[in-house]
Amino acid sequence: MQMPAVFRPRASLAARFHPDLLLWGPLCAAAVAVALLQGAGGDLWLADHVYTWEGGHWALQHAWATETLVHQWGKRTDVVIWLTLAALRIVLSREPSTRAWWRPLDYLLIASVAGPLLVSWMKSWTDVDCPWDLARYGGKHVYVELFQSRPAGYGPGQCFPAGHASAAYGWVALFFGLGAVQPRWGRIGLIAALCAGLLFGLSQQLRGAHFASHDIAAVAVCWTASWLLARLMLPRADAPA
Repeated sequence: MQMPAVFRPRASLAARFHPDLLLWGPLCAAAVAVALLQGAGGDLWLADHVYTWEGGHWALQHAWATETLVHQWGKRTDVVIWLTLAALRIVLSREPSTRAWWRPLDYLLIASVAGPLLVSWMKSWTDVDCPWDLARYGGKHVYVELFQSRPAGYGPGQCFPAGHASAAYGWVALFFGLGAVQPRWGRIGLIAALCAGLLFGLSQQLRGAHFASHDIAAVAVCWTASWLLARLMLPRADAPA
C-alpha cells in the first residue's frame, strides 16, 4: 500500500505547534460560552427549566434510558471501541502493506484517552458541584461558580468538566486521525464524536449530574488534547482541510 498523498514531510517542531484557527477558534467559542453560562446565569436558567419540566425533582436520574443505557452502557461501548482499535492496530502491525494506518491508529489510541484523562484530573481540583448537589435542586449546597471560594464544610466538588461526556468527546481525535488518511473521513468522524458527546452530555444534564458549561468545557479540553497530539504524532505539516 502506498503512502496516501495527504501525508507530507514533518514540519519543524515550532511550525507543528504554531497555534492556528483550528485550535483558537473552538477554544475562544468555548470560553465565551462557559462565561455566559456560568457568569451570566445561563447554567442555572437551563437547569431550572429542566428541573421544573421533570416535576421539581430529577425524575430521570435513575431512569433506564439515561442511567443504564447512556451512562453505564455508553461507558462500556467506549471501552469496547478502544479495545477494538487496539486489536486492529496489533493485527495491522503484522502487515507491512498497511503501514499508512499505523501512525494514525497509534494517535487515535492515545488521543482518545488523553482528553478524558485531562478532564478527570481537572475535576479533582476545580471544586464545582453537580446540579443535584445544590439546594435549589433538592441538594444541600448553595451555587458556587468556578474559581469561587467554597463555604467551609462542603468538601470537594468534582463535576467540572463533565467526565462522562468526555468519554465520547475524546473521539474528536478522529478528525485528525482519520483526516490524516482521508480528510472526508476525518470530518465524518468529528460529526460522529460530537453527536455522541452531545447525547452523553444531554443525558447527564437530564439526570442532574452536570450543567451545560461542564459539557462545553469537556469538549474544549478533548479538542485541545487532540490538536496538540496531532501536531506531535501525525506525519504532516497541516491539519486536514
